[in-house]
Amino acid sequence: MMARLSLPLSLRPRIGLVLALATLVIGAALASEIFAGLTPCALCLKQRAPYYLSLPLLALAYFYAPYAKLASRGLLVTVGVVFLASAGLGIYHAGIEYGFWAGPATCGGGGAMASSPEALLAALENQSIVRCDAPAWTLFGISLAGYNALASLALAALCLGALRHPEEEK
Repeated sequence: MMARLSLPLSLRPRIGLVLALATLVIGAALASEIFAGLTPCALCLKQRAPYYLSLPLLALAYFYAPYAKLASRGLLVTVGVVFLASAGLGIYHAGIEYGFWAGPATCGGGGAMASSPEALLAALENQSIVRCDAPAWTLFGISLAGYNALASLALAALCLGALRHPEEEK
């Protein structure tokens, strides 16, 4: 017999675990900005959007799980798809950082067009450019975008594991 790779969790504890882990991931991203002084690039900020979308959906699914298991399971699967998209965005960003492909033109700072040379100089003096192709921090050769991709894949697997084992909802 093949061993089960997924966690034997019933629906509500599974949702609670995903909610707690997703909160930790987005909390770590915000803490790295606030306490470690890491300035996020445009793609870093876009990678946070799936978490901001998923956290309220997970909280809703968690509180309704005892009353509406099918709806909560549907929300959990929806969040799993959102985390798959988040993993894709993390892989895309990490690929840009590692030089596998070019990033979007908006990852060099961007901004509005200056109306005069003086306005351009003032804008350049007051603006710090955060590049998407240079990781702000790495650990073991993996950037924050890479860790986001790994975390998003793990969260997606936890969410979509509810599809594989519906008998765990008892």
